[in-house]
Amino acid sequence: MQNSSPQKTVLLIGASRGLGFAMVEEFLKRGWRVIATGRDGSTEKLRQLAKTSHGALEVETVDITIPEQVAALRSRLEARRLDVLFVNAGVKNDDRETIADVSTEEFVRVMVTNSLSPLRVIEALQDLVQPTGTIGVMSSGQGSVANNDNGNHEVYRGSKAALNMFMRSFAARHRDDAKTLLLMAPGWVRTDMGGPQARLSIEESIPNLLNTIEAYEGRSGLHYLDYLGRVVPW
Repeated sequence: MQNSSPQKTVLLIGASRGLGFAMVEEFLKRGWRVIATGRDGSTEKLRQLAKTSHGALEVETVDITIPEQVAALRSRLEARRLDVLFVNAGVKNDDRETIADVSTEEFVRVMVTNSLSPLRVIEALQDLVQPTGTIGVMSSGQGSVANNDNGNHEVYRGSKAALNMFMRSFAARHRDDAKTLLLMAPGWVRTDMGGPQARLSIEESIPNLLNTIEAYEGRSGLHYLDYLGRVVPW
């Protein structure tokens, strides 16, 4: 039966490919209005999808590592009200690199993209989210300090652990806010970033991840969860 409640709106940051693009498709299937972003020159796939979305998908461009572009996006969306803001944008370095041999430039690139920039986006756009809406970020199970038993992917792990810590600080500063804050671990998924050996298909991860986002609607505070809604240890 069709839900008669007003159409909900989600802003997905970093949605031009992989998990982000799959989230766009899944939200559209569920009847949401979607505003999806990619960096300049990366949004062709989104624009093709928008043509068949009957107006439900809008495409924006932003590079979250450039504060001026984030501010410009904030200005363009000034009048909008969001039920969900979800930041998916992220990068990784060569899996074989350790702290011993990663270059300073590469370390900074990963940390700025995965840790600093998502929180800058949240700081800039938080007041567009409904008072009882949801702000989510794509973290990773690899961001769990407790679960790090093998030490692999340590630069990427460090960037996600830092992201988690920054979200905890954000939550502490907004402890009287009714919004739901989510750090989502999608599992190891077969995408360009996850690689062909990954355990999960997009179809196994993303619909379940959206189920978890929807299940936590109205549950204020910060939650670190995997795609099946299981709590991930810090």
